[in-house]
Amino acid sequence: MSLYKRMIAELFGTFWLVFGGCGAAVLAAAYPGLGIGFAGVALAFGLTVLTMAFAIGHVSGCHLNPAVSVGLVVAKRFPVKELIPYWVAQVLGAILASGALYAIASGKPGFVLGGFATNGYGANSPGGYSLAACFICEAICTAFFLLVILGSTDERAPKGFAPIAIGLALTLIHLISIPVTNTSVNPARSTGPALFVHGEAVSQLWLFWVAPIFGAIAGAVISNLFFAAPQEPVREAMSKD
Repeated sequence: MSLYKRMIAELFGTFWLVFGGCGAAVLAAAYPGLGIGFAGVALAFGLTVLTMAFAIGHVSGCHLNPAVSVGLVVAKRFPVKELIPYWVAQVLGAILASGALYAIASGKPGFVLGGFATNGYGANSPGGYSLAACFICEAICTAFFLLVILGSTDERAPKGFAPIAIGLALTLIHLISIPVTNTSVNPARSTGPALFVHGEAVSQLWLFWVAPIFGAIAGAVISNLFFAAPQEPVREAMSKD
């Protein structure tokens, strides 16, 4: 599959993740009397990854996340030369999804942009958690997310179940960390909504690139050291257009 087609798959997949997950937070989480709350939002994010893993996993690997792509490079599962193209596709998908979500949400009379599912620390953390606490939470959650991704796609793992494990892992991560940072573990997911909110959402965005990428690298290193089976080298054919 050409790099161009894989980039398109990553764009659509990341669009679905942000539209589904952030859309659940913006449109459905606090709906009067019937809101889905934290648990519903957590499940929505997990379902986006699970469904897209089955839909495009065979095309692009279904990273949908710049931190995951970095972790897969460190784990020697993905060629470093394709990292930036994947990042571009993922961030663009997140921005387009945020734009579509904004168009829908603003169609309601009395619409107020508010947080728009952005991530933050300090005063912008849902629970008022400090920068250090948010960094630790994001890094640990992303590290374990990579462990689940790498373990469930290992050649020794049961075949066909990886999307379920990965989707449930992302659901659990959200159940843990929504009160802390509104849950990122994904720089693209953080970037899309932040660009519509501006202000502190953008000025704090650095944390939601640095912490997830740090965590992804840590998770990949731990997997390589302790858990990974020998993998075939990344094929150069993956990098051909």
